[in-house]
Amino acid sequence: MAVRKIELLGSQVLRTPARRVEDFGEDLQDLVRDMFDTMYHAEGVGLAGPQIGVSLRVLVLDVSQVDDSGRDSEYGRRPFALVNPEVVEASPTTDRVPEGCLSIPGVSEVVTRPVAVTVEANDPRGEPIRVEATGFLARALQHEIDHLDGILFIDHLSPLKRRMLLKKWRKLQREAETGAGG
Repeated sequence: MAVRKIELLGSQVLRTPARRVEDFGEDLQDLVRDMFDTMYHAEGVGLAGPQIGVSLRVLVLDVSQVDDSGRDSEYGRRPFALVNPEVVEASPTTDRVPEGCLSIPGVSEVVTRPVAVTVEANDPRGEPIRVEATGFLARALQHEIDHLDGILFIDHLSPLKRRMLLKKWRKLQREAETGAGG
């Protein structure tokens, strides 16, 4: 299909809660294919609709190549798409793991999240799905669902860590624009 432009930090669509999908027709199927193409092209493991400028509650994930990807779930072993996903359960146990984001390239920081979640959603055909996830799969689901709610991983950081990370990101963006290296 098509590789789409990834929206970067500062784009309003990344801060706007996405709309629920009502139409499970061909346009949605095309969007999901484009999202997979875009995610793979950017060498990511997940992508949410707002990250390509589409304010719809759609995400794609493929954590099958990541260590500790939650392979206890079939969804940790293959690519999949979720439509209108919601976290319905989250474990009280958390862990702290570095996260990055295709919309804030070049930086990462440790984020605390529940180690297990249960997500209810639809597949792209509209069929109900329930995903019980642990490990990296649980983290990736939470990260992408945050995008659908207008939340970025930097919002989980302390104000000081967020300022430091944003300073580094702005420097990387300036270097990329001028062609200067670090």
